[in-house]
Amino acid sequence: MKRHNVVKVVLLTLALFLLLTWILPAAYFQSSYVSQGRVQMGLFDISSYPITAIQYFGYIAIYVLIVGGFYGVLNKINAYRILLDKITNKFKDHSKIAISIIMILFAVITSICGLNYGLILFFPFVISLVILMGYDKIVALLTTVGSVCVGLMGTTFAYNNISILANSLSLDVYNQIITKIIILVIGLILLIVNTMMYIKKMPKKSKTDDKLMDYYVPEAIKAKDSKNVKVWPLVLVLDLLLIIMILSFISWTGVFNLDIFETATSAVTGFKLFGFPIFGKILGTVNAFGNWTLTELSLCILIATVILSLIYKVKFSDLLQRFIKGGKEALQPAVVTIMIYTGLVLVTYHPFQLVIYKAILEITKGFNVFTASLVALLSSLFNADPMYAFNSAVPYLVSIVKDEAVYPIIWIIFQAIYGFAMLIVPTSVILMATLSYLNVTFKEWLKCIWKLAIEILVVLLIIFTILVLI
Repeated sequence: MKRHNVVKVVLLTLALFLLLTWILPAAYFQSSYVSQGRVQMGLFDISSYPITAIQYFGYIAIYVLIVGGFYGVLNKINAYRILLDKITNKFKDHSKIAISIIMILFAVITSICGLNYGLILFFPFVISLVILMGYDKIVALLTTVGSVCVGLMGTTFAYNNISILANSLSLDVYNQIITKIIILVIGLILLIVNTMMYIKKMPKKSKTDDKLMDYYVPEAIKAKDSKNVKVWPLVLVLDLLLIIMILSFISWTGVFNLDIFETATSAVTGFKLFGFPIFGKILGTVNAFGNWTLTELSLCILIATVILSLIYKVKFSDLLQRFIKGGKEALQPAVVTIMIYTGLVLVTYHPFQLVIYKAILEITKGFNVFTASLVALLSSLFNADPMYAFNSAVPYLVSIVKDEAVYPIIWIIFQAIYGFAMLIVPTSVILMATLSYLNVTFKEWLKCIWKLAIEILVVLLIIFTILVLI
């Protein structure tokens, strides 16, 4: 069934990883290359690894479910549909400009903050806008997933995503910052141009678009029901969520050496009223802005859901029912997320990948752009998380490349290729979860994206080569 295509693709990918544990020997790098022989995956591992994935990465799947619940409630609030209509009408004759602006915002936020998963909160909102503007699901995917992947390619200050590169290469985030910005800008240009070209060739509206509208856009509001509905509280709450997301994920101390939020958090939690730390007890264990994860963000979304329900007078029984219904809509993307991270657990416990990297890197002597890029691509395929992707290959690569002058280039290659890979590989959480939500098959996506992917890859290889020549 088309509905479960993404699940099938991820299962086939996991089956391939399992097969490789039987074919290839295992090895790891710890100061030196250590061979382990074959470390095959067994039958009972099939049931235990998903549990491990839930233990370590379940908070990401929970975040996806909470986002689904949030929109389950939001879709039944009249102000939400009115807001969508107002934005659509405002950009009625400039919808392409609106899409381009959204792409730029998503890419820049991802580049600076590393909110590649956090921005999932606004995916349903943007998808609804894109569909209301008369475009299809591929345009919605390009606008959301495409822009986030470009932001990953051109990561600038998102320290949480690239800290392992900084440590392995003994470099700071400002190294090659101009190159990172160039990659970000060129990636955005290619994404926007290809999206506009796709829109130009997109078939005109048909009856199937009505089904698309019914499924992904909240029910239209009658004129009489829209009277006296205040939209500004909803706008305020959504804006506050976005601002909190940005402030809480920027690495203030790691990148900018600012401890203002840590000092403020300590002051608030340590404040005592008659000798009792009132705020510290109410808030509990709270991280300062710059150290937040999706866990803290999930709580903010739940609080926002309750606040909006109170403002728009949603009964508790309706709130609970709608939240559960929205969570059900997000269930498959959440399951896909756990499945992909199960693959990460698999390749971590059965480390066959370093054997592949070693063989590729030995094709040429010393550092080579093309073999390093291939290793970066494969490490991104095997490891959904950037920290694991970089850690699986970069320390070993550094051990065999003695010329420290190329270390900044290694950083650029692995960072940019990871972002590129998340656009096309079946282990990309941001891609596969969104494909699942939009009921688009992996094959359909690749059919629409292959030209853009080739263009981006060629540009990246040219940039890498120029860096080496310089």
